[in-house]
Amino acid sequence: MLFTSLEFIVFLTVLIVLYYTIAKNRFQWQLLLAASLAFYAFSGWWNLFYIASTIISSYFAGRAMGRLEAGRDAYLKEAKLSKEDAKAYKASVKAKKRIWLIACLTFNFAVLAATKYAGLMISKGADTGFFGFLVPVGISFYTFQAMGYIIDRYRGKGGEHSLFRLALFVSFFPQLIQGPISRFDDLKATLFAPHSFNGAAFAAAGQRVLWGFFKKLVIADRLLPAVTELTSDLGAYGGVYVIAAVLLYAVRLYADFTGGIDITIGVAEMLGIRVKENFNMPFYSKSIAEYWRRWHITMGTWFKDYLFYPISVSRPMLGLMKSAKAAFGENFGKRVPVYLSTIILWFMTGLWHGTTANYIAWGLANGLVIIISQELTPAYKAFHQRFNLKGKRIWNALEIFRTFWLMCFIRAFDIYAGVGETLKAVGSVVTGPHTLPNLVFDGIGVSDYIAAGAGVAVMIIAGRIKRRGKPWINKAAVRYAACLLLALAIVVFGVYGMGYDASQFIYNRF
Repeated sequence: MLFTSLEFIVFLTVLIVLYYTIAKNRFQWQLLLAASLAFYAFSGWWNLFYIASTIISSYFAGRAMGRLEAGRDAYLKEAKLSKEDAKAYKASVKAKKRIWLIACLTFNFAVLAATKYAGLMISKGADTGFFGFLVPVGISFYTFQAMGYIIDRYRGKGGEHSLFRLALFVSFFPQLIQGPISRFDDLKATLFAPHSFNGAAFAAAGQRVLWGFFKKLVIADRLLPAVTELTSDLGAYGGVYVIAAVLLYAVRLYADFTGGIDITIGVAEMLGIRVKENFNMPFYSKSIAEYWRRWHITMGTWFKDYLFYPISVSRPMLGLMKSAKAAFGENFGKRVPVYLSTIILWFMTGLWHGTTANYIAWGLANGLVIIISQELTPAYKAFHQRFNLKGKRIWNALEIFRTFWLMCFIRAFDIYAGVGETLKAVGSVVTGPHTLPNLVFDGIGVSDYIAAGAGVAVMIIAGRIKRRGKPWINKAAVRYAACLLLALAIVVFGVYGMGYDASQFIYNRF
């Protein structure tokens, strides 16, 4: 059930009416659980078995850890143990908890690999046959969210005693398909609390939803045919066409992904529930590292907290640091394990997006650029001490421009078939052709570019207003006017209508 479908609008309308009337202050979260499972069943009833296996395994592993912790605390309170004996006892309990953790992680990531990765490799990416049947929608997102919960539980954070409440956390429908990847402690404060209808808050949430529809239908879906055509035949569309392709793809990806997240956050806020922001104006970034702190924030923090930090401080890495210091000196030696952890992090990030070589190359390219940038930090400092350009408007603009285009060309791995073709496409930017391209294709004309360009202009202006934090944007009259204008723009300029099948949000496939 796509966010942009009529079925979803009807589903959400019925849910909101029931949520604030029949279920009010009594069983709202139970209604949300039923709605979330029904929503997911629309993608295929068999998908319920996969998400149920994740929920149940996470619940029992978490409960087992909780019992071990309770038994440990009770025993230490009653027993008169020496400091050494108490430490040894705690270590034995932690080892038992680790068994539950490893078992739960192994099971769920094995399911993820067997469905998503094995299926994609055997079918060569085609969603057909038995393996097409196997791949559940959004499995990466709900698996990562559930595994984040179980790792936090292992680290001593509080767990959930109710199977059904945990089921709602894992399956909460607005974020089920493309995130954000929430943490249990962040979401539980509003997910399970009763909520009363608030007109002003509902209008603000509705504006956020309409803003997401605007990005998706007016910008992203209008540009899709151009991106598809430009990347279909490198022999016909090399050189300057590649520049056009990566630029249009960057705009389309941003409008598509952030549009979906806007709908997610807006729908959740309509229900009184707060989820984490997932973007913070990434195209204003001045480096690739900053870009990834602003783009898909919850995914980045998940990999950082649950993969990068544990690996970088693990015993093998500490041993490697000691050896590297002896071999290469103090300064470089201490950076070796950090860089290796960075490479592992970005390899896994690429693998999370897909199993083809393109995704792996995309991930490693990001990691390599970040490492090179860190190694060049002394040179940057010396340059700015000499020329005193740091922080000046023109230099900021140059850094933003450089980062944007560097990210565009790294993203070329997303849209061309194979690493070799991607490198050939990027190389053709230098070799040509360099004539001004004709970008009018079947499915997209001049009027489409005008509509999408106007949408991008609105998006930029809205971003600048938000960045400056003008207080008038939060007034109720402004909210209602914005809702009306956005609805009108979607009706007039949106790509939709009888017989039109809105393209899937890009991150649905992850």
